[in-house]
Formats: sequence, structure tokens, C-alpha cells
Amino acid sequence: MSKRYIGRFAPSPSGPLHFGSLVTALGSYLQAKSKHGKWLVRIEDIDPPREVKGASSLILKTLEALNLYWDDHVLYQSACSERYRATLNQLLQNQQAYYCNCTRQRIQLLPNGFYDGFCRQQHLTLKDDQPYAIRLKQNHPIFEFTDKILGLQKIAAINANEDFIIHRKDGLFAYNLVVVLDDHQQGITEIVRGADLLPVTGKQISLYQLFGFNVLSYCHLPLVLDNNGNKLSKQNHAKAIELSNIQSITAQALQFLGQPLPRDWQDATQQQLLDWAISHWNLALIPKQNKPLSTDIR
Repeated sequence: MSKRYIGRFAPSPSGPLHFGSLVTALGSYLQAKSKHGKWLVRIEDIDPPREVKGASSLILKTLEALNLYWDDHVLYQSACSERYRATLNQLLQNQQAYYCNCTRQRIQLLPNGFYDGFCRQQHLTLKDDQPYAIRLKQNHPIFEFTDKILGLQKIAAINANEDFIIHRKDGLFAYNLVVVLDDHQQGITEIVRGADLLPVTGKQISLYQLFGFNVLSYCHLPLVLDNNGNKLSKQNHAKAIELSNIQSITAQALQFLGQPLPRDWQDATQQQLLDWAISHWNLALIPKQNKPLSTDIR
């Protein structure tokens, strides 16, 4: 018996949802629902300096306004520190991770900017007066994986073998560690997300193997580009989604993802449009290249 599909959308509360994040939310939702699976929402609030007050609530309200309803409670990463800390301590005790006090400037001067494992041999002990990062001892390097949209992805050896940070010098947990722990905790079976996270996928798969977790399948969606060719993002001041015409913004997102629209989509309710999109969802039609947003809906 095959395991039930469980997908997720995991925004960070650094601002309201913009069109790029809508594409990711919609793509992950439609993939899950087309598989008769569950769709979960996780708020990745592990980086307080980047968070915007009220953004978490606003994101959830926007999803509800778009009829993108999640199937279980929302997981907030800020409530999971104890579980993350226990894993970090276990990795340190098992000598699968180590403290590192290398500066960013030192690493930037290294060949290709990848860490050279200098502190792995230093056996540093924690001192109260000095900030340390914690790095994983990379003993499970991943040199390639297959993305269900983009196909075979090869990873350069210098990247695959890097001892990467799993806890930051500023005391915050690193994304690559917590995303793996939470996807496993929530029973996620497949990840549908933006192609900006393609470069760290190998690192995350290596953690799955280290922990003995089932490795997930991955679908990386094309990024929405602004007029300057940059990724549409909160950092680049992307505008919040306007909810005055949710069918129109949903149709734009579907078209961006290469999906067909019903002939009279303007006459459909939002739920009818989503139901139609679920029944006609086709991963093979999703573009493999990042592209700018077109406002011309055909």
C-alpha cells in the first residue's frame, strides 16, 4: 500500500504574500490535491530580525481569501526550538557536527567561497565570550538528484562535500537543518517549491540520509522575475497580492505555471476555478525556465 501524499507550503513571515509566493502556494496545493493528498502550511519563523510584525496572520488570511485551505494545524517553527536543540546536541555528542569560529571574510577568500573544513580538526570547545557556528561533518555528500520538473541535477564535488552550517553564530537555527526536521516531523512526502532553493537540495538530502529518514521527491517551480530580471521577492519590494479579483490573480498564476484555463474562467467562482485546475493539473506543462510575469491572460 502506497503512503498517502502530503505536501506543504512553508512561507517565512518577512512580509505579505506576493505573486511569486502565490505561484509556489498554488503549485504545491494543486500537486497535493491532484494526488488526493493533504496540503499543510508551515510558518518558517526562525529568523526574527527578518520578520515583519503581523505577517504570519496576514499570510494565512490571504490563503483563506484565495480558498487555499490547509488540512491540519499550522506548524510554527518558533515553537520547535527544543526539538531542534535536541538534534543539535545529539549530532555534537556523536561527533557528527563541530563548532566553528571562522569568519565570513576568511571563507569568502577560499577557492569558490566554499568552506574548507578548517575547524573540523581544531576540536573547539564552547567559550562564553566567543560566538560559534555549528557545522555538519559532511559524510553523506550528494552529487546528483532528480527533480520531477527539471530532471537530473548534478552537484559539484566542492559544494557536495562542504561542511555546512546547521546553527548560526547569532544563535539562530539554520534553514537546512530545520526544514529537514520539520518535513520529516510532518510526514511530508514531496516538496514543491521555488527553484531558488535548488542549490541547497543536495545538502538537505544528505541530512535525510544521515538521520535515516526517507528521502523526499522534489519539484522546483520556475521563479517569477521582475522587470530587471531579478527574482520577485519581499527583499526586492514585491507588491502584496491584491485580493480585489481573486479569480484573475489565480488565473495569472495558473498561466504562469503553464496550466490550461477553462474557456469561461471569468464566470467561474474561485472554488470552481480551483476544482477545474486540480482536475487538469499537469506537472509536465510547467516551464523549466524562470520568466517574468505576464498580465495578459489568454
